[in-house]
Amino acid sequence: MKVEMNLDNDSNNLIQAPTNGDSEKLSPSTLSSLLGSKDRDYLLCSTAAAAETDQVKISDLEGKVIGIYFSANWYPPCRNFNRVLIGVYEQLKSNGSNFEIVFVSSDEDLDAFNSYRENMPWLSIPFSDLETKKALNRKYDVESIPCLVILQPDNTKDDDTYYDGVELIYRYGVDAFPFTKEKLDELRREEKRKHDSQTVTNLLTNPERDYLLDQTITRKVGHSVLSAYTCLFVPVDSLKGKTVGLYLSAQWCMPCVEFTPKLISIYQKIKQALQEKGGGEDFEIVFVSNDRDQSSFESYFGTMPWLALPFRDPTARTLAKYFDVQWIPCLIIIGPDGKTVTKQGRNLINLYQENAYPFTDAKVESLEKEMEEAAKSLPRSEYHAGHRHLLTLVSEGSGGGPFICCDCDEQGSGWAYQCLECGYEVHPRCIRAVTPQSSIEDR
Repeated sequence: MKVEMNLDNDSNNLIQAPTNGDSEKLSPSTLSSLLGSKDRDYLLCSTAAAAETDQVKISDLEGKVIGIYFSANWYPPCRNFNRVLIGVYEQLKSNGSNFEIVFVSSDEDLDAFNSYRENMPWLSIPFSDLETKKALNRKYDVESIPCLVILQPDNTKDDDTYYDGVELIYRYGVDAFPFTKEKLDELRREEKRKHDSQTVTNLLTNPERDYLLDQTITRKVGHSVLSAYTCLFVPVDSLKGKTVGLYLSAQWCMPCVEFTPKLISIYQKIKQALQEKGGGEDFEIVFVSNDRDQSSFESYFGTMPWLALPFRDPTARTLAKYFDVQWIPCLIIIGPDGKTVTKQGRNLINLYQENAYPFTDAKVESLEKEMEEAAKSLPRSEYHAGHRHLLTLVSEGSGGGPFICCDCDEQGSGWAYQCLECGYEVHPRCIRAVTPQSSIEDR
């Protein structure tokens, strides 16, 4: 799974293909000029394919929906997406769909190229054909990888548009095929219908399960969690009327492991504040595991004071697709009415700690105003222990913006003390003011 890319529901996410004059049908000659060269009229087969030849004629792709896949072995997001794309591709091929993928490598050497395509079940541009790879990157204005450009077999229709296939695959999987405007409009209408009728119950249950796991209860009643993994079942319906955080995380993910203790602390502070306040308001978190095995899930969940979906419950994958989660850790906030409040719960926790609750737009706006008011009384510049240069107070409108605090490693936004010489930034709350001489000595 990937870390922080968002896809809106509107049609602005469609990437219009660059055109030179009239659109033309993807005929054999057009395909050859696009994917071949004067010395090559073929593509490389999958190394895993059991075939008499390791080549396929480019002309054989006529009439197919084609995905041109820009990727590289050295880049982790590419490797992450590659696993997802393989699953979608193999399912489409098993269904007899007229879909093909052509890999365009951004690898640094031939060994990396060969290693990467070992598990790829699709076709490839030869690594040595630099000119064709460069031409394809220019034609489709590829600025980042992974990138999947979809070509329809007939480019004479109004809906023959090249889409950002990576986001569509993450969002809809095999359901996105054949990637036409009509199909994507249908998917968006269905998605909107689901979001409009969303409840915490239909998000977190399935026909086989209407409960969540709770280890904290087993501890309270004296079960030995260390010697035997035991959980009690808590009805999903018990979350109705609560603010709920869906925490997508995994023990193998270092950012997750670093964020979880912070989230535990904030969760406990929010729970305590609500209990002291009274009135029946409540906050709960549900762990949605991306762990790779049962023991990792049990070990990781054992550190958490909240609820969880059972390991490898199909709802976990459904939620990731439904909320278009491409990176973990991710904290999605569901309001007491069962509707989505924000998918940026992690960022809000980092920015405002327990004060972020209940994570609504109104609360965030209030916190931003408080930050603006507090900034009026701050010194315009300050020396900070641990940094030798003078730090200047900046706002988002005066050279600031989202940053990672160099003192506490938490996310920041809005106001910051920034070194104009080297870019060092800290939260105003993290400033430890010192004299210039002591700052230098501290270094």
